[in-house]
Parts: sequence; structure tokens; C-alpha cells
Amino acid sequence: MEQIKDINQIDLPLAKRTYLNNSNSILLKKLLILSPFLFLFFSIVSLRFIRNIELVPLGNLNFKSDINNDHRILGHLPYNEIPKEKLVLIEPNIEVHFDMRDSLLSMREAAKKDGIYLVFLSGYRSINLQKDIFFSLKSMRNQEASERARVSAPPGYSEHSTGFAIDIGDATQREADFETEFENTDAFRWLKENAAKFHFKLSFNKNNKYIDYEPWHWRYEGSIEALKIFETSNRKL
Repeated sequence: MEQIKDINQIDLPLAKRTYLNNSNSILLKKLLILSPFLFLFFSIVSLRFIRNIELVPLGNLNFKSDINNDHRILGHLPYNEIPKEKLVLIEPNIEVHFDMRDSLLSMREAAKKDGIYLVFLSGYRSINLQKDIFFSLKSMRNQEASERARVSAPPGYSEHSTGFAIDIGDATQREADFETEFENTDAFRWLKENAAKFHFKLSFNKNNKYIDYEPWHWRYEGSIEALKIFETSNRKL
């Protein structure tokens, strides 16, 4: 009995349960619970943001477009219209940028000395005239905009509006004017060999996937202004 009494009188330590009142732990638990919902929310917001920045306004153009980071539309780059005071008349109804006049006339004279007779078909065209050409012919031919754009630039997207573009024909084979058959003329063969000497370049070759081959369409790149205008077109993307 003495032994039992002694045992009862011993103070045994009792285990105590300690509660952690840690605000950081509570916050962590809440975040873990809410994390799937937060992930879903931010995913939706991100997708909407990406979708919005990909939508580029097309202005007042009311036809289906093919557009990229260069602001191309239907394969054509945008060009500003040249100020009237920079235009000079080289032939009746044909105006060009005054920077290219001398080179253009010198090229024609050089060709003539080689027995080649170049004829100038079209130079500067205003945006309004380009609008008439594009939409009128598209309607007459019952074409969609993408079809018409292969042979004619939409208004505001033509090199002719810069004053630095010139359409050229062979005076001895006028039936080839504005036709791919122009590539078979002596005039075209001469241009391929000599146009670069006068700072002219073929704009739309056979490798262009958006715009039809135009062997008659050449542009001038012999001035700083011209180089700036056509820098995007010449850039290797």
C-alpha cells in the first residue's frame, strides 16, 4: 500500500497541446485553397489580352485583308502619297518624283543608243485614282478583293503613289504593255541587264506569293527618300 501511495503522490508531467497562432500559415493555407481558381482567372485574362493585341484596325477598308506586322494588306505595303510640289511632268499625263526624273530619262537615252526604245506607261497615281482603279475594276470583273489585289494595289498601298514607280513598255511591241509577255521583249531584257545602273529595281518578281509577276513595274531607289520608303520592302524578314 505504501508503494501505491508513493506512486499516486508523484507528479507526472502532462502533455500539453500547443496551438500555433501564425498568420503566415493561415495565409498560406488560403492561397493553396484558392490557387486553382487564381490560375484559371489569370489564364482567361491573359488569353483575352493576347487576342486584343492581335486585332489590328483596318480603318475604313471594307474588304477581307491579309495583314502582318508590316501593316501589309493583301500582300501590299502601305505608302504615303507624295506632296504635289515634288512631282514633275516628264511626258503628257505622266508625272514622277523629281528625284528620279534625271535617272529615268538618262536610262531611256542609254537604251535608245543600244537600239532599245523604252516607253513610259504610267508614273505617279493619286490615292483617289488608285481607289477608282481598284474598286471599279474589281466590281466590273466580279472579283473578290484578294483576287484584284494580285494585279492592282488597294488605295494607299501602291508604289505609284510615292512617285518613285514607273511602268515601262517596249515601243516596238505595244501589245505586251502591262502583260507578262513583256518579259520576252528586248526592252525587258535590256532593263534586266542595265536598270540597276540607274538605280531602278523590279518590284514584283515571280517569287512573290501575294502579287502577280509584273515585269513592266520598276521602282527607283537612287535617293535617301526612296531608300527610306522602300526599306521595309527590301528588308529580309
